[in-house]
Amino acid sequence: MVGQAVAAVSEAHLEACSVARPDPERLAEWLVGQVLGDWNDAADLDPLDYADVLGPAGLARLRQLAAEARRRRPNGWAERYLMERLVKAEGDVDALVALYAKDLVPSGATHLRIAEELDAAGREDEALSWAERGLRATICEAHVDGRLADYVCARYMQAGRMAETVAVRRDRFRTEDARRERGGWCRGPVLMDVLLDDGDLDGAWREAAGCADDRQWQRLADLSRETRPADALAVYWRLIEPLKEPTGDRVYERMAQLLLNARDCHQALDTEAEFTAHLADLRAELKRRRKLMTILDRHGL
Repeated sequence: MVGQAVAAVSEAHLEACSVARPDPERLAEWLVGQVLGDWNDAADLDPLDYADVLGPAGLARLRQLAAEARRRRPNGWAERYLMERLVKAEGDVDALVALYAKDLVPSGATHLRIAEELDAAGREDEALSWAERGLRATICEAHVDGRLADYVCARYMQAGRMAETVAVRRDRFRTEDARRERGGWCRGPVLMDVLLDDGDLDGAWREAAGCADDRQWQRLADLSRETRPADALAVYWRLIEPLKEPTGDRVYERMAQLLLNARDCHQALDTEAEFTAHLADLRAELKRRRKLMTILDRHGL
């Protein structure tokens, strides 16, 4: 109830600012204080919603304050996310890459994000170069984002570089084998990737329980929507549940995609009314998150 009240106040504040046109720099200072404070999770406040009110001067002040906050707390999640949102909104790919490059995580996930941004900008060669760099940096790491190897292999296969594709897979398997030899690590994820790559879905379903990670579960569900819609549906609803807590566009887009996949399964099972009821309950539960509602509307959900 408190969260809904705060969200209503936030909406009223944006409408009031649109009419009253407060000083843009003071507004920027207030927004940064709110976003980096303790209450933004309840308000789900996005400074870029105020772009028209802020204008060039306010946006410049917003950028300045975000950069100062980032320097004060370089490891702060809220500070980092705010800066990323602002830089991305400006459309400066090089600045966004430079921002990501300041905080490269050992798993290679940041290298992959950079590659995806460069791909979206049509800079495929640079994208592959960053992904390859990330792959080299993760060879001896204990926790590696498997999507990075998938990305590099997909690009190699598109270019007909089959020997290099096999080499990447071999290196990843050797790394995982070495981790198992050091003791205690479940061999399931490696086996799951092999089964999924080979298209052995029945085998993957048998091995998944107890050892597959969320990425592998979703991949298995995506590949099984037509042949095993009920099993895939259970996976999608399970993956949607933990996404109710975090906020941000990336989380909301992921939730929307999972809901679209779940809807496909319900259609295949002729249980669309059940999906409609689940979706209505979800929207009612999370209605204070305006950005999420906008994204769901955009996807026809």
